[in-house]
Amino acid sequence: MKHELIEKNLGLMIPLIIVAISFGFLVEVVPLFFTKEVTTPVTGLKPLTALEIEGRDIYIREGCNVCHTQMIRPFRAETERYGHYSVAGESVYEHPFLWGSKRTGPDLARVGGRYSDAWHRAHLYDPRDVVPESNMPAFPWLFTAKINTAYTAKKLEALRLVGVPYTDADIAGAVEQVEGKYEIEALVAYLQQLGTVISSKR
Repeated sequence: MKHELIEKNLGLMIPLIIVAISFGFLVEVVPLFFTKEVTTPVTGLKPLTALEIEGRDIYIREGCNVCHTQMIRPFRAETERYGHYSVAGESVYEHPFLWGSKRTGPDLARVGGRYSDAWHRAHLYDPRDVVPESNMPAFPWLFTAKINTAYTAKKLEALRLVGVPYTDADIAGAVEQVEGKYEIEALVAYLQQLGTVISSKR
């Protein structure tokens, strides 16, 4: 009878739903913010270079994270195909996280070093040249567009504000590192470092 009273009264049901969700969030999610394995970088983890940061932004801009996850789940079917399962400490410096939830294409969490730079360039210029059955779009404009360096240093400064340990020297040299480079160079640099901190033995 009490359930029926609540279910027929939206003015009462909505606040109770909010309370229930809030309680669940406090119990399940909030403690993760203070767990050592979530907040401590894995051994050997370094912040992305300025070139890799620009590549990451291109990766987001082109929608790569919509079709490719960067999170290998701890199941045999996934670890045998992609490598070691993803660990929270690998993503400490990620803002925002690019774990993803939909795989139109393969997971890229451990793609770094798996293929050569030349392979990535050919794949991004025309995916079907290297993977005939691919439904991935081509990105030929990356080969002619140069990186806009107007905000490169500011990106590193903003990331430092949220805890990424960039030094003054990193920020001062950011523009010089990417000046005159093409977007394809930045994107390949970003891809080539993915998952290389933890061994991805297959």
